[in-house]
Amino acid sequence: MTDALLHATGLRVTRSGRDLLRDVDLTVRSGEHWALLGPNGAGKSTLLAVLGATSHPSAGTVDVLGRRLGRVDVRELREHIGHVDPRHRVTSPLTVLEVVLTGVTGTTDLMMRWSPTAQQLATARGHVADVGLEARVDAPWPVLSQGERGRALIARALMSEPRLLLLDEPATGLDVAAREHLLDTVDALRLRRPGLGSVMVTHHLEDLPTSTSHAMLLRDGAVVAQGPADRVITSSAVSHAFDFPLAVVRTEGRWHARRAA
Repeated sequence: MTDALLHATGLRVTRSGRDLLRDVDLTVRSGEHWALLGPNGAGKSTLLAVLGATSHPSAGTVDVLGRRLGRVDVRELREHIGHVDPRHRVTSPLTVLEVVLTGVTGTTDLMMRWSPTAQQLATARGHVADVGLEARVDAPWPVLSQGERGRALIARALMSEPRLLLLDEPATGLDVAAREHLLDTVDALRLRRPGLGSVMVTHHLEDLPTSTSHAMLLRDGAVVAQGPADRVITSSAVSHAFDFPLAVVRTEGRWHARRAA
């Protein structure tokens, strides 16, 4: 299992006497792009927090990039994980380039008395261009649209040259055009970096990029189905996970759901 970026066995997370996750097994390999799907309260964000080494399981084992949680310095481990969260707080009027550079230090603001190297500046500018923000490189954060912020955060996550990328509902709050631009960015990123593995949390099938290769459906903290996306994202499995009759179709690589007739 040398190509496994994530490997969880018997994962359970219990808080205040309640199981938020139970009996979760998951392996994410290099080049795989997983979707975590399910209704509110299903345990998606809880699972992503464990996979990102920002939370610990109550039981079971979790190996992240070959290192086991509980036996590793999680601060050092997080430096090798790219995390894209649209709720990321930027409290200063940083430019796009400066926000991307905070991915080097893993902070929300530029560190005092820290200056990027010429190579780091060049790398940051390259990532900004890759997500289609070259013309906005000097734009301050407060004037950016939500979609531009999402793409800037993807560029920020890439500064650590991660092998693993975690995306927590990256299309939240985006209009249709901004969502499509962001998903195109994700697809292009995965194409450019064939060894990258990723996990994306979303409530909506329409928010999944065409490059999604695998999926896990969660309901009430338990796994309903998991495996190759086309075998998991089906009308019957999604209807069971959401406890609602849904018809799921895939057209030109994208999924859509509506109420079943």
